[in-house]
Amino acid sequence: MQSWQLQTAKARFSDVLKSAKQDGPQDITVHGKSVAVVVSRELFDRLSGNSQSLVEFMQRSPLYGLDDLTFERVQSLTREINL
Repeated sequence: MQSWQLQTAKARFSDVLKSAKQDGPQDITVHGKSVAVVVSRELFDRLSGNSQSLVEFMQRSPLYGLDDLTFERVQSLTREINL
């Protein structure tokens, strides 16, 4: 994993992104200590298990397609607060 000082990473951000895509994770350091890692979107999705869109996730819900689904609203009064 290549390491970049924060100032250099900011100045050469496009190079950091290209390296993350081609060579893997890129370490960002401040005062010699690792503070962040830049990874490609492909690697992030693979590691996070984010393989489906929000629409696909919602369509897999057991409630998907139910037309008679109703949500009851609580009819209680608002609470009083002293300012």
